[in-house]
Amino acid sequence: MGAIRSRLRRWHVWLGWVVGLPVLFWVVSGLVMVWKPIGEVRGEHLMHEMRPVRITAPLIPPAVQGVPLKALSLEPRAAGPRWVIMLPDGSHRLADPATGALLPPVSATGAMHEVMIRYTGDAKVRSVTRTDAARPPMELRRPISAWRVEMDDGTRFYVDSGSGAVVARRTDWWRFYDFMWAFHIMDFETREPSPNKWILTLGIGALLMSLLAIAMLPMTVRWRRKNGRP
Repeated sequence: MGAIRSRLRRWHVWLGWVVGLPVLFWVVSGLVMVWKPIGEVRGEHLMHEMRPVRITAPLIPPAVQGVPLKALSLEPRAAGPRWVIMLPDGSHRLADPATGALLPPVSATGAMHEVMIRYTGDAKVRSVTRTDAARPPMELRRPISAWRVEMDDGTRFYVDSGSGAVVARRTDWWRFYDFMWAFHIMDFETREPSPNKWILTLGIGALLMSLLAIAMLPMTVRWRRKNGRP
């Protein structure tokens, strides 16, 4: 019985190291994620909402006859109100509500204006670069063609070139938070909280460690009684 207890104890210790370190990372990453308010992490304080627009002339529907639409909305943009057309494939187009004419994709200058008209910080624009819809940056995670507007303090804004909407804000703290989030859910590729092999492996390891502890408990009690231990 002593040999079995010793072997089980050895397995328990090794499983404790295997499971314990990831649990430590999980606790530390969770602490980091509650350190700052999520609104500050997301940079919500860096942009104000667009002011409501007053429509004084009749609206002309967009010239999309015969084209299937998924959604149509009228939204404020830096240059004024715009029809935002969502196509069945998820892409967007803009149209002028005064004429109904379709507008070209947002340019680099237009993307910068979309950011700066709402920006509340003090930094200046450092660069405006295009991102590839087929290979979007990890911090964007959307398969869309977008403009990355980077400020000289490292903050980045992503503007959908189709809709003109600011779809993402990325502060330095957000990037650190995102790294900790990957540790927390054990997913360094998609950053999505879905079951994966690491979660499954650690879960099985934690279950085995608990079962070993349950199995060793009566053995330990008998051993202590036999040897006069309290």
